[in-house]
Amino acid sequence: MPCPALPDGFDFTDPDLLHHRVPLPEFAELRRAEPVHWIPQQPGIAGFEDDGYWAVTRHADVKYVSTHPELFSSFLNTAVIRFNEHIQREQIEVQRLIMLNMDPPEHTRVRQIVQRGFTPRAIRSLEDALRARAGSIVENALAHAGPDGAFDFVTQVACELPLQAIAELIGVPQDDRAKIFDWSNKMVAYDDPEYAITEEIGAESATELIAYAMNMAADRKQCPAKDIVSTLVAAEDEGNLASDEFGFFVLLLAVAGNETTRNAITHGMHAFLTHPEQWDLYKRERPKTTAEEIVRWATPVVSFQRTATQDTELGGQQIKKGDRVGIFYSSANNDPEVFESPDVFDITRDPNPHLGFGGGGPHFCLGKSLATLEIDLIFHAIADAMPNLRLVGDPRRLRSAWLNGVKELQVSAD
Repeated sequence: MPCPALPDGFDFTDPDLLHHRVPLPEFAELRRAEPVHWIPQQPGIAGFEDDGYWAVTRHADVKYVSTHPELFSSFLNTAVIRFNEHIQREQIEVQRLIMLNMDPPEHTRVRQIVQRGFTPRAIRSLEDALRARAGSIVENALAHAGPDGAFDFVTQVACELPLQAIAELIGVPQDDRAKIFDWSNKMVAYDDPEYAITEEIGAESATELIAYAMNMAADRKQCPAKDIVSTLVAAEDEGNLASDEFGFFVLLLAVAGNETTRNAITHGMHAFLTHPEQWDLYKRERPKTTAEEIVRWATPVVSFQRTATQDTELGGQQIKKGDRVGIFYSSANNDPEVFESPDVFDITRDPNPHLGFGGGGPHFCLGKSLATLEIDLIFHAIADAMPNLRLVGDPRRLRSAWLNGVKELQVSAD
């Protein structure tokens, strides 16, 4: 196989890169020439004292890594592929308390508990309330638009339903949702200078969110209610979550359930407005396949990482025990071996075996059904209330090492 033609020093986790674009041409080059490719890094720049990571770019290989936790650990270095260079090792290790960064059997124990809140019945019970909220969100955005009908789609529409869904799911008072929005923003925005968020502020926000959730858990233990919190924390000795475990679960929800769905909705709206034939099709027919294509197209989490637990082989490369392995969902979701015309936004795409909810295995997204419900409901509401929405400006992207994030998207409903 020929060596891939990447520029010297090219790093898929450089936050300046995702600030401007998702590196789809470079992913295509790696899939063609060397699907598992070593990316050198200066020790410490990503928070890890090693020399780099393996970039895994093919759909099949991303699935393999995801479904073999005995070979590729989430626990050893966490699933986050790049931290701020100033982070201390103990700050990385404390993140092992989050389910995202656990391995079986501990991951299995915690997931079996928390998935009680994500049964089909539990999600269906939210549908009517979330449909009403989606309608209110869109109407409110229209009511507060500027004189020319312009508004920021991210803050006025995309961020609202995921926050309200989490609040609905775990019983957070709606008046407190702004706190959760603020805390979750600060936890993931440490790479973006516009927010001026230091690692310390991010850690403080995480602590505040965990404390808030632990207090909620303590309240429910004293006075159980008919909500998911009571279900998860009551009678701890009967296989439920301790208060601190519940706190870390809410932290995961705030980032994994809020940031990702918000960015999927934003990218989906941008895709519709830059592919007007798809928007016209959606308004006419409302295909049930729409949400899955939006998630594939957006791939809100560009990558996670695993760490090899032993020497192994992957994609023709010898992976050494302790090597970090980056699994790039954005590349897998554009793999032409799996998707016909992957560069085409097609809301009727079926089948659509994208990895936007993970590559299978123990870490497959717990909230997939909730996320797709939110996407469906908000786009139904947008198509009904503002069918002539149009772009006013280009998206302003988040500077991040691993999130495909949008900070602002100006649109007009006139």
